[in-house]
Amino acid sequence: MKGTKTYPKGGVHPPDSKSRSEHKALKNALIPQILTVPLAQHLGKPAEIAVQVGDEVREGTLLGKSSGFISAPVHSPVPGKVKEIRDVYLGNGLKSPAVIIEMEGEFDRSGKEQERHDWRGLSGEELLQLISESGIVGLGGATFPTHVKFSIPKGKKAELFVVNGVECEPYLTIDHRLMLEKTDELLEGVEIIQKIIQPERIAVGIEENKPDAIEVMEKRISERGMNIEVVPLELKYPQGDEKLLIKAITGQEVPSGGLPIDIGAVVSNAGTVYSIYEAVVFRKPLIERFVTVSGGAIKDPSNLKVRIGTSIGDLIEECGGFSEVPEKIVVGGPMTGTAVYDLDTPVIKGTSGVLALTSKEVKSSRRTACLSCGRCIEACPMGLNPTILFKLVDHLKYDESLDNGLMDCRECGSCGFVCPARIPLVQGFKLGKRMARKKKG
Repeated sequence: MKGTKTYPKGGVHPPDSKSRSEHKALKNALIPQILTVPLAQHLGKPAEIAVQVGDEVREGTLLGKSSGFISAPVHSPVPGKVKEIRDVYLGNGLKSPAVIIEMEGEFDRSGKEQERHDWRGLSGEELLQLISESGIVGLGGATFPTHVKFSIPKGKKAELFVVNGVECEPYLTIDHRLMLEKTDELLEGVEIIQKIIQPERIAVGIEENKPDAIEVMEKRISERGMNIEVVPLELKYPQGDEKLLIKAITGQEVPSGGLPIDIGAVVSNAGTVYSIYEAVVFRKPLIERFVTVSGGAIKDPSNLKVRIGTSIGDLIEECGGFSEVPEKIVVGGPMTGTAVYDLDTPVIKGTSGVLALTSKEVKSSRRTACLSCGRCIEACPMGLNPTILFKLVDHLKYDESLDNGLMDCRECGSCGFVCPARIPLVQGFKLGKRMARKKKG
């Protein structure tokens, strides 16, 4: 495709493995009888428990209230009764208090026509409050509370808003399907965001391996008379990282340690925009999200709309179960996701995928000493030296690792993907960041 853009440094080209699910239309997943709803589903402070054991809840009942500005409320995905409140482990390995709900009673939303609310007479502040109360967070995996991102600091201006439709991680196809099947809903979501942050320019970034999405989005934007630019992007990972996406579209670089708004940019992925549409138009809190279930060990890969709190085992079973014993089960994408062993692990707001990978797909091998080959340096899109950073972290030299740009690492996994020694680079960088923060107090 001519005229595609990209960022200038590094990047890798893993097999995209999207053919298993990219043609599978979105469909509603079955709702299980028992749901486990964690209170730590976002960056920032976990939500504070707002129910007790024995309480009856409805769809959208507040289970956990926001505990600060950088926090988000959590709502019940189903009607039912609170059976238990206990700690559970999430896909990222962290422990969180969770509300266990046994489904019973009548649904208020599911299977019923919902009232549309006219939002156009609301102010930007009122729309932002609706987003905050609905518990919307970034659904691309970062789970940063969206109302915080849209609260533009004094002295700054949102000159550019970018809809991130890149979906560069292998296997994942939910944003692709959203752009094809929910085009008008996405564009109305953009209009809502436009009223809140009032950007001078709006762009939609889509990788060139989704030509049908590019065509559909361009057609509907034109038919609706909207001033939005669709930007085709070169096929390269991690093109969907927000800082790299901004670099590809504008040529501007977010400064080290800075945020996109520091150069006048705001980015939200397609799933987040769709959830904003539902929250504002139907007053629907974030109680379900789209998830790709795929991998060589899944019989029937699918793109499912899933209630928060559903176990990943229930999703795998709905997709026909395993076609063979998986070598690894990953929550998220294969590059940035986390391997899990427990099929009772619940889907949370940040769960974009559930992958059951075969031994051929995993290609596991024994770790060896660093070969000093330099491949990780070539692959790093941030221009860092991963081998030096890892050695500093491994020798507990956290201050030196910070001086060498550790906090600029995007944890994209490009370095680990190309490392012939199979060194767990990203895991080391995540540990280094945690320890450096802990040391600083």
